[in-house]
This record gives sequence, C-alpha cells and structure tokens, in this order.
Amino acid sequence: MRSITLGKGGPNVSQFGIGAMSFSGAYGVATTDECHAVLNACRAAGVTHIDTANLYGKGRSEEIIGDWLTANKGARSDMILATKAGNTGDPERRFNNDPDYLVACLDDSLKRLKTDYVDLFYIHRYDATHTIEDVAGTLRRILDSGKARAVGLSEVAPGTLRRAVAECPIAAVQSEYSLSTRAPELGLRQACEEVGAIVVAFSPVGRSLLTDAPFSYERAQTIAFTKNNPRFQQPNYDLNIKKNQAFRKLAADMGLPAATLAIAWLIEKGDDVLPIPGTRNVDHLKELLKGTEVRLSEDDYRRIEEVLPVGWAYGDRYSYAQWAGPERYS
Repeated sequence: MRSITLGKGGPNVSQFGIGAMSFSGAYGVATTDECHAVLNACRAAGVTHIDTANLYGKGRSEEIIGDWLTANKGARSDMILATKAGNTGDPERRFNNDPDYLVACLDDSLKRLKTDYVDLFYIHRYDATHTIEDVAGTLRRILDSGKARAVGLSEVAPGTLRRAVAECPIAAVQSEYSLSTRAPELGLRQACEEVGAIVVAFSPVGRSLLTDAPFSYERAQTIAFTKNNPRFQQPNYDLNIKKNQAFRKLAADMGLPAATLAIAWLIEKGDDVLPIPGTRNVDHLKELLKGTEVRLSEDDYRRIEEVLPVGWAYGDRYSYAQWAGPERYS
C-alpha cells in the first residue's frame, strides 16, 4: 500500500481510504457486521484512512466506526480518522458554519467515534453567510484545542482554499474526482499543490458508473441521490452506460475489473490524490484495493483517455438542487 503525507508536515496515510457514507445506508441497507467486515479487510490490507461525517445516517456511520475502534485493540492508533460537519441536513438551514455549532458537532462526533480527537476535521460545506477567513479562524481554534490534529475543507473553489490558508493551515480538500468528474484538474489540484494540501477524492468510481456492475436504471430510481441526479436520468443514463462499455472492455482486456482500473487511474495521477471509495461489500472492496497495486504506463493512460475523454459523461454531476453548497469554478 502506497502512502502519502497528509498536508504539510503531516502524518503518513495510505493512498487509499474507505469512505464511510455507505455505512449509513445511503446506497442500501448496511448491517453493522457488513461494515465491520469492510473495516477489518481495510486494516488487514494496510488502509489507514477512514473518512466519515456526522451527516451520514445522522451519526450512524460514526457510531459503527466507533464501535469497531473499541472492539479492535490498537485500531485507533493505526488509523487516520476523519469526519466532517457543517452540512446540517435541515431544509430550514442546510449549511451552518457558526463557531459554536461546529464545535458542538465535533464534540458529538467524538462521542460517537469513541475517541478524544480526530486526525482530520473538515467543513463539510462552506456556509457563505460567514467569510471563509472567519471559518478558518474557527478551524484554527479547533486545532489549538487538540480535538483535531489537522483540518480541511470540502467542495470549495481554489480561491476559497487560498483565502482560508491565509488564516489556518489546510491539510486536505475533499472533492468529487474520477474519470467521470475531472473538475479538480481545472485549478483545485493546482491550488492544493501551492498550499501543501491533498485532494481527497470521493465517488472515485462514479457512483457505480465506472464499475462492471453499474446501478441499473431501476435501482438508481430507488436511491435518493441518484434518482434526482442528471447522470442517472434518461436519456443520460442509457448514453452513459453505452459510453462506458468501451471502458469496461478495456479493463477486461487488461485483465482488471473496471473499478480497479478507475482507482489505479486516480492513484497514478500523483501523490497529492487520495481516493476514498465507499462500499459495504468485502468482495467489491477487494476490486477497489487492487487498484492500489496496478501501475499504469503512458500507453495505458492513452488508451483510457481514448475511451473516456475529458467531458465524456452525459448530464451534470449534480442537479440544480444538489448544487446547493458546492462551489463551482473553472
């Protein structure tokens, strides 16, 4: 398992993490035993990064992780544990970066995670009723309190990152990044390099589109996120599945599952990118983990780019309603 540095002078972390939104049931019922089996397999494979949020299942994801950490001696010290707050899930006020609110959320997360600190605490969504300098000031105070050893942002524009760093060191920026969504290459990765942060890439297999078993249209309509997402609505869904056939064939020709190739593509981008796929299935996890072992040649990259060129996906990555919160940039 390759390792990278979490921020300037930060700890080493595996260049593959487990994204724990799947533990909340977002993509189907996830039992505690299934989630713990995934965490056990991650630990055995040398994965040291667990990424969750207080929003996931209204704390359920954190509780599952906390129970696992308690049940497995030494696991807490082995892991770089990350959580997020600021995306409330409340339609009356969806985003809240008030200082007292963020500190209270972190305190509640620590109780669920059964730990007295997290290694990385993100602002899940930037609340523009505050200046980013004020939000960064709150993050600085959280760092000083010892409740988080590093801090990060999520779904922000490069300019917002640069302004935040003037007030507080930012170790990581979480963003959707995959062969389906290449936006971080248009300034975010460059800004992260400038300030010494890593890009934590969520949805690295395109919410199943970059796997050998993409969600069927019927299943996508049963999942709250995908049923309203342009890439899973018709006619885009059928067009995306058809376009992806060439990628699945290429992966098969290389002797790889499609998900493996999607993860390998991201990891080979550089040691500033940390993919955090989510799953509640150990067999799927094995396909994802295999991507950490693959080395791609320039010719491999060329062939991937030929079948899935920049901008190949049909439909925006978010619907109008889903774009509330993330910052657009170009």
